[in-house]
Amino acid sequence: METVSPEFVRAAPRLDGMVVSAVGYRTSGEQPGLHRGLPSPYLTLIFSLDGPVATGHSPEQATGPDATRTDIVLGGLHQAPAFVVRPEHEAGIQLAVHPLAARALFGVPASELAGDLVTPGAEVMGRRAADVRELLCEQNGWEQRFASLSAYLRRRAAEAGADADAAGAVRPEVAEAWAWLARHQGIGTLRGLSRHVALSERRLTTLFRAETGLSPKQAGRLMRFQRARNAVVRSVAAGAAPDLARVAADCGYYDHSHLVRDFRQYTGVSPSGWLAEECRNIQAGSHGGGEG
Repeated sequence: METVSPEFVRAAPRLDGMVVSAVGYRTSGEQPGLHRGLPSPYLTLIFSLDGPVATGHSPEQATGPDATRTDIVLGGLHQAPAFVVRPEHEAGIQLAVHPLAARALFGVPASELAGDLVTPGAEVMGRRAADVRELLCEQNGWEQRFASLSAYLRRRAAEAGADADAAGAVRPEVAEAWAWLARHQGIGTLRGLSRHVALSERRLTTLFRAETGLSPKQAGRLMRFQRARNAVVRSVAAGAAPDLARVAADCGYYDHSHLVRDFRQYTGVSPSGWLAEECRNIQAGSHGGGEG
């Protein structure tokens, strides 16, 4: 595990690829404000250890009476940022979960989490999730917390495997379509993908959306943007100004303007505007894994 200050601790999930990254975080003495939770090709699961997390589609909603407030945050695949209230102090564990693991870990396909920006996790995962959160709050060290959370998720996956009919199974064509998109880093045509999995474009899109909540094209765009954002983050973390034209070319964008378009869609601001907001967090290591 690696710790930086403000405290961000990363752990290897060791959950057979179901969890892509796991980060424990703790900050204090921060200036209260808002954080943009960006869309990604992964589901978000947060166990807060320091009070409810307040989120919304806009800054006004996140800070108003209509905000979603929950101790366990479960977020589906989205194409616009979530605004998250950043209090003076906060702590928790955030996981990036593979969307095709939703049935095993949550008992529902990822598409059922796409309707709302955030779903209270206990509503989907049950009372046991709330009990696990209380246990995590009582534990003192990150290593112990990660072990407890991993054990809990492993049990859920094992129970889902023993009762596969309850949540159903991911169709192999959809699993292969996701793997193909990931191998191609979000670049490729729907025609090429549909030929690869031996389904018509319409049938593939229907099945893919029913499982994930997104079309293959939308998922590919998220993968490509994630790669571009990670490249930008690495440049800033290394103390260099990111070369957006180079990032665009390396990540398969037609040109620099198309990368800027995706930044505006997925963050709500320009690349420079997002970096101005996140520079301190990047330097502190909160974006080190590229997830979340």
